Amino acid sequence: MGKLDGKVAIVTGGARGLGRAYARRLASLGAKIALCDLNLKSYEEFELEAKDMTGESTVAEIEAGGGSALGYQLDVTDRAAVDAMVADVKKKWGRIDILVCNAGGGRGKPVDTKASTLESPLLHLVVGMNLYGTVYFVNAVAPHMKEQKSGRIVTVSSTAGLSPSNDGGYAHYGAAKAAIAHYTRYLAQELGPFGITANCIAPGSIATGRIMAVVIPGGAGANRDPARRIALRRQGTVDDCAKVVEFLCTDLSDYVTGQVIAIDGGMLR
Repeated sequence: MGKLDGKVAIVTGGARGLGRAYARRLASLGAKIALCDLNLKSYEEFELEAKDMTGESTVAEIEAGGGSALGYQLDVTDRAAVDAMVADVKKKWGRIDILVCNAGGGRGKPVDTKASTLESPLLHLVVGMNLYGTVYFVNAVAPHMKEQKSGRIVTVSSTAGLSPSNDGGYAHYGAAKAAIAHYTRYLAQELGPFGITANCIAPGSIATGRIMAVVIPGGAGANRDPARRIALRRQGTVDDCAKVVEFLCTDLSDYVTGQVIAIDGGMLR
């Protein structure tokens, strides 16, 4: 018996990297997984992600392991599409117990996204896919959890949302992630009386395919070892983050809500 047998989890941005790790971890605990992404084969964009795949999609990987999974291709900034996905999951599986709002990320390079020179299209894109996408999914899922009088919501910020970069780069991303962290504190206060917990994780330097290919090479310290600023002297892995998601989605965290947990190995910014 798995800790999450009989539970239904929604994971956004689940086609690759961190979202894939969260979906697979919850599935290994017995949960049925409904995941979404702009492209369910988005791992093809990055060589490191493609090499790590054991199936044609995260859904296929979960099913090959004996789990149940559904895949939806959608844009999390499209509220109608979000509502339709949640309604379909509820119709097919009868309940929604867990929501992991992982979809988001940054666009552009740190050197091109300084706080005082942000271009409006990039700002709207990144705030939309991170903050708005999170809010839309919570709005769609919360009524079902309230009705059940139970639920676990995990949102995803970043250490970039906890403290700024030393050169002011990636400001659009950091500001959006800071907003998610504080939004989650509001959620915890509202939903606590319904038996629903709401917590936020803030990953640091995690070695996903996108981070290694785009973010680190475009940062101010691109020519230096990123692990030098980390107390544990290594970059994080997707499993480091998935373990904390497991904690927040199981009975181990029954009395934990409204928290922002940094998963950064003791990183200095």
